[in-house]
Amino acid sequence: MNIKIRLTIMNFLQFFVWGIWLISLGGYMGQTFGPIEGDSIGLSIGRTYGSMGWASLFMPALLGIIADKYFSAQKVLGIAHIIGGIAIFFASKATNSTEMYWVIFATSCFYMPTIALNNSVSYALLNKFSFDIQKTFTPIRVWGTVGFILAMWTTDITDWKSNANQFVFAAVAMIITGLFCFSLPDVPAENKNTNQSLSSKFGLDSFVLFKQKKLAIFFVFAMFLGAALQITNMFGDTFIRDFGSNPEYQGTFGVEHSVFIISLSQISETLFILTIPFFLKRFGIKQVMMFSMLAWTLRFALFGIGNPGSGVIFLILSMIVYGMAFDFFNISGSLFVEKQTDSKMRASAQGLFMLMTNGVGAILGGEFAGRTVSYFTVENKVQWPNVWFSFAGYAFVILILFAIVFKYKHDPEEVDKVSH
Repeated sequence: MNIKIRLTIMNFLQFFVWGIWLISLGGYMGQTFGPIEGDSIGLSIGRTYGSMGWASLFMPALLGIIADKYFSAQKVLGIAHIIGGIAIFFASKATNSTEMYWVIFATSCFYMPTIALNNSVSYALLNKFSFDIQKTFTPIRVWGTVGFILAMWTTDITDWKSNANQFVFAAVAMIITGLFCFSLPDVPAENKNTNQSLSSKFGLDSFVLFKQKKLAIFFVFAMFLGAALQITNMFGDTFIRDFGSNPEYQGTFGVEHSVFIISLSQISETLFILTIPFFLKRFGIKQVMMFSMLAWTLRFALFGIGNPGSGVIFLILSMIVYGMAFDFFNISGSLFVEKQTDSKMRASAQGLFMLMTNGVGAILGGEFAGRTVSYFTVENKVQWPNVWFSFAGYAFVILILFAIVFKYKHDPEEVDKVSH
């Protein structure tokens, strides 16, 4: 089979297995479990999602070392998926939020590293077969987003989002993905960087970048935006499903197909990716990041005034602006880090960017979001408008502070060099 087709299948499966449960997990926990050990269910959901951040702090680096030094990368990728598949199966057996926390943490310990490993294997094989990586990988990677969307639609249409079948489905899909990885051409370990210290292998030496004021400020704001990213993953589905308790909204398309509605966010994401080169060249990284922060503000505010009935247009608009909020932060931020760091530090700098967003940001986001939902829960009823307007205020404050604190002079020619 053509290597591009095989990598397309791998990227499709890579994110298909995540889309099965990532968005619907919070809604499932909200419907199935009650408060544990005095915590509200909102706080339990927030901390469960935050467990992905804890896993992201150390496991990607650990499995990366194993793939670099000891075993073929595609085999490490396959084994990680299979173990992750076994772990997520036990989510179907969880009887309370505490058990679910540890299941998701265990799953994340093996799934989160596969995101970087998937990229590494893809790059290595495209290089091995003499393809231009920059031109070839993007059309392959977009199928990962398609896989995520189709997984969401599958769990929505079957209504597995409301029961434990979603985790059984995810387990089977992850094991199949792992087995498929074993069929890929070999990406052997090369004993790379054997003279590096352990701290270097874990990317800890990249913290020297905090000595540069501009990068230090950028990474701190990346952490704050990383926290915002987690909020709708955790509570978007729960929020829309909660309208079902109101007779006015029972049976509406939004309530019945909440995950499908949220999937519009991922569709928007695929479209906004195409606009990034234009916006970066025209406005520069500071303004593009501010557009992202404004989009996050609108994302949350539109949730605050939306509903699945007469206000469904506001929910849809929220999904549309998500594409700008996510892409203008994640992808533009990555390009900025690429441009601002020395070639010897670029890999470590990208790792630090991911650690601040998907690691520290996710942990803080889980705790912050969970406590906010808990604070606005009265007699087991969440006051969702108050929740979303609080998050909108959070994003707007970040926008104002970023505009004041982050100093950057835009050079369109430099953006051209990086993006090409």
